[in-house]
Amino acid sequence: MLLHEFNPSIKALTVVVCVLILSVFFDPVTPFLTLVVTAGATFIFGKVSFKRWILLFSPFIFMAIIYIWSALIFSKTIEGETILWTWGIFTLTEEGFQRALSLGMRVLSFTSLSLLFILTTKPTEFLLSLMQQCRLSPKLAYGIMAGYRFLPLMKEEFEIIRSAHRIRGVPKARTLSEKMAELKRYSVPLLAGAIRKAERTAMAMESKGFTGDGNRDFYQKISVSWKDWAYFAFFIGAVLASAYISWLFGFLQLYNGEL
Repeated sequence: MLLHEFNPSIKALTVVVCVLILSVFFDPVTPFLTLVVTAGATFIFGKVSFKRWILLFSPFIFMAIIYIWSALIFSKTIEGETILWTWGIFTLTEEGFQRALSLGMRVLSFTSLSLLFILTTKPTEFLLSLMQQCRLSPKLAYGIMAGYRFLPLMKEEFEIIRSAHRIRGVPKARTLSEKMAELKRYSVPLLAGAIRKAERTAMAMESKGFTGDGNRDFYQKISVSWKDWAYFAFFIGAVLASAYISWLFGFLQLYNGEL
């Protein structure tokens, strides 16, 4: 069974609950083990290519390194901590190093959970699930869905406007003031086009009988089964098992207002 087949709302709930549980722990081992399990599930049961995953994940590795570096440089030394290294005003303690590492691992584990959801969930099915299981207003849901579909059209329209300007002899902007003027020239026709498309879409939806009433039927049914709750229990259990392993090796630490 693939991760794409589970209920999107339950998957989103799983990510939120896992993040909340991980926020309680403040050791590097628990988020690291959760990261390993989540990444493994993404590759094995999500059939996501490693190249695509690492492309999206790599900016957050850089962010985690910045977090660790900042926490090491600006950490406060508490009396009784084990000093590992001292240079001038900088002091590195064993406890401070673990705190910095924990912050970095938190960023990476939260990112891996989010990527698991994003890469294995279709946006349309997620919105349908929010309407059917979470009672999200159809007016809001279909508005988001229409806006999402407009994004590629906006890009295409931007290319058309830019090509039209080139044909008419408008030179390429080089200075900052010219770029600002160019942005203004592009934004006005883009905004006007977007408003026209939104009006046409609204009229088309009303002509098809769309009223925004929540008590409506759906062509595509999104259901919740025991498999979805098994998915939820598996990932919650994985986080708790990570904390248990961390406790067995003496690393487990709960958040106690260290930040």
